[in-house]
Amino acid sequence: MSKLYLVPTPIGNLEDMTFRAVRILKAVDLILAEDTRTSSFLLRHYEIATRLVSHHKFNEHKTVERIAEQILGGDSIALISDAGTPSISDPGFLLVRTCLEKGVEVECLPGATAFVPALVNSGFPSDRFCFEGFLPPKKGRQKKLLELAGESRTMIFYESPYRLVKALEQFVEYFGADRKVSVSRELTKLFEENFRGTATEVLAHFKSKTVKGEIVIVVEGKPHNEIANYKLQITNLESGED
Repeated sequence: MSKLYLVPTPIGNLEDMTFRAVRILKAVDLILAEDTRTSSFLLRHYEIATRLVSHHKFNEHKTVERIAEQILGGDSIALISDAGTPSISDPGFLLVRTCLEKGVEVECLPGATAFVPALVNSGFPSDRFCFEGFLPPKKGRQKKLLELAGESRTMIFYESPYRLVKALEQFVEYFGADRKVSVSRELTKLFEENFRGTATEVLAHFKSKTVKGEIVIVVEGKPHNEIANYKLQITNLESGED
């Protein structure tokens, strides 16, 4: 049956590709890739010869209707991202929504995504958490951090190595110097690093070195005994009181 497949790809270690993912990518009529150069390496490794075309955030608004119609016409199409599961801080949401609206069947395979091992590695509560992805780079960043300062669930962020120190400095400012933080870098790769400590300790660690690779930051939620005081502070700010 023709359908859209969302196929997770390894976040680093190529051995994390599933047998089912390889089978699907060999069987579909077309593969949509965030970056065809990156994906070509993966496909060659697994001897997947399916035609590959580009599908990324700069062209997806223009192509989703055509792709959905192509599937309705009988083709099966797979969507992959550079690493991890499509639509998780990557292109995919618009295509999935369009396909569902047009009655196209969508199937998402289970597989790699960076925030799950980072969350488990952190040692913070994982029964309830919120995934925030990338913080706004400029506009709205401070407002978002202020909102999250009172969040009691474990929080997960993606960040670039170039903005990691800035993010940690802001976590110290908005969440407190003693809030526990775990930073996972280069997950599943040769130089994987998981560093845990207070926000101040983690900031000092990464300030002292050159940071490379993909970053996942996991932040402990605000302790419940501090939440009431936080809500009072917010109320006072909104009312203009000191």
